[in-house]
Amino acid sequence: MATDSAGAVSSTSTRQPARILVAWNPSSSGHEAIAYAAWLTRAMPVRIRVVSILLRPWPATSLAKLGGKYKKSFKKEAKACKEAVEQVLTEAGVDQQYWDDDVSVLADGSSPAPILTDAAKEFNADLVIVGSSTSTPKGRFNTSSTTSALLHSSPSPLGLAPRATKLSKNGITRLNYAFLESGEDTSQAGLLYAANLADKLSVPLRIMAFSPTGLVDIPVMIKKSLVQDLTDQWHENALAMLDRARDRIMDCFPDITVETGIGSGDGWSGAIDALKWKKGDLLCLDSSNGGPAPRVFIGSPTSEFLQHIRVPTVVLPVDYQQPEFTQPESVTPQQH
Repeated sequence: MATDSAGAVSSTSTRQPARILVAWNPSSSGHEAIAYAAWLTRAMPVRIRVVSILLRPWPATSLAKLGGKYKKSFKKEAKACKEAVEQVLTEAGVDQQYWDDDVSVLADGSSPAPILTDAAKEFNADLVIVGSSTSTPKGRFNTSSTTSALLHSSPSPLGLAPRATKLSKNGITRLNYAFLESGEDTSQAGLLYAANLADKLSVPLRIMAFSPTGLVDIPVMIKKSLVQDLTDQWHENALAMLDRARDRIMDCFPDITVETGIGSGDGWSGAIDALKWKKGDLLCLDSSNGGPAPRVFIGSPTSEFLQHIRVPTVVLPVDYQQPEFTQPESVTPQQH
């Protein structure tokens, strides 16, 4: 994948369909990650593999002594896992044409994040989908320890599935990109990712900035009028930044509809709620430039922002180069 001088995405690959790795265990009470993958099939051709994890905290010496018994038990568990995965995919409405040949993989180890990273590398995954923690309120996203580790180390794009969120039966109907962290100082790989996908799916793109108020107490010696002046200046700068981003995308992708918006409100929740969201929205975010490339690495603003997202989200690694996905003639996306 390469970009021209204007930043337009051009293909150096004919990879297709998108390879989706879903992290899900049959013992899990939440099916949001599965629902996210099923939702993608309604808009684009994908190949889905589900990875389940068997944690083994016991030492290697114990495993060596029981090697034969463990292998036999593991094989039995993998079979049961596959049956559960096939059932949950069927119940979610995922047609078998979107299943990978190895649709269910059981992996074992002592730490989930490295296991998922290795599974994604082996599958050559274009997206790794994880769900929210079970204690999360409906329509929100909270990171588990595993997801938190991936948000600071994953070489693959991460798909974040809010808990119990309602998704459009028509799949993705709008792409969204949010400027967070340092605004235009970020790589903006996510902006090109969102625009490219919006172009492929013939859906609109919305580019956003957010101004959450009340996150920091006003210092004693700084007047409120000065704070208001700074806020007004930020708002003007944000409008100019969004206009430049819109013009850039329109130059690269003239056939898509691009809109912009600024969410202002009390805290991240208020700022996010200030903009209207649809059941068909997919949100794209960039990693912080302070992280290692090419890895997902989020800073404090993004971490706080993610706690209030209510739509499926993709977090891109630093300087991510998107592969090109083309519609195979033999596969027509399902309309549910």
